[in-house]
Amino acid sequence: MTMRRDVHEELCARLHEAAGAHEPDRERILARVERGMAGPEGSGHRARPPVLGWMRVAGATAAVAGVLAVGGYAVASAVREEAAPRQREVATSPTPTPTPSPEATSRAPVPPVEETPPATPERSESAPSPSRKPSTSVTGRPPAATEDGPLWSDGSVDPHSNDFWAQSTITLKTREELTALTVRLRIAQTGGVSNAGAWRSLPENDFTLTVDERDGFVLYTWTLREGREVPAGEWVFAGQFDHDRGGRDAGADRYTVTATAGSERLSVGGGFAAVDDAEDD
Repeated sequence: MTMRRDVHEELCARLHEAAGAHEPDRERILARVERGMAGPEGSGHRARPPVLGWMRVAGATAAVAGVLAVGGYAVASAVREEAAPRQREVATSPTPTPTPSPEATSRAPVPPVEETPPATPERSESAPSPSRKPSTSVTGRPPAATEDGPLWSDGSVDPHSNDFWAQSTITLKTREELTALTVRLRIAQTGGVSNAGAWRSLPENDFTLTVDERDGFVLYTWTLREGREVPAGEWVFAGQFDHDRGGRDAGADRYTVTATAGSERLSVGGGFAAVDDAEDD
């Protein structure tokens, strides 16, 4: 490619130099034209008409112009042929594709994801389970759940109680066998309170039941018959009663439980949780 380019450049330079140095000899050309029009001396040919002579002059002039035009065209062609390869070389040269840098991108950088610390458990496995013993309410109501040695108790108002009827429930849990047991339920006379029944989860024939009304209370008493025992486990005693229409406050109701386990005398008792509290338990 380098040798071919040098030959083209040399030819172009010579053509430019020849075209610039060429000066047509007009007088010589006209003289030759006149001689041609006059014809050779001593010949038998007749002189040609002036019109034809002028036509030959015009043709010769056109021939000279054609020679000059052909020379100029050759020079221009040489120049174009020289420029064309260069232009093709430039056009076909590989153009590197710019690679955008991270700074040139228009997208905002993504912030790093912060690791979320593990949630702290509300209570650890080793933490002691909360006591079921409710605290005394703001009204001074005694706690519903109490415990004495192997005996535990809880008092609650049955959630199915309504505007005319209610049930107070006493739940006992004992880890030892009981040889004596007395359960007393005191329902305050808040208006229209009257016995509507009673039941227990232990065998009916093992207990005697009395229902009395005294000192403004309806009293239910369950007493374990002599020679019977209460095995270890969970047991329920419940008193049912009617009352005046409307919601009833059990804040003045109480229960007491006395029992014997071996040679140990046990005693538990308390009040009754409200309906909402009983449902939460």
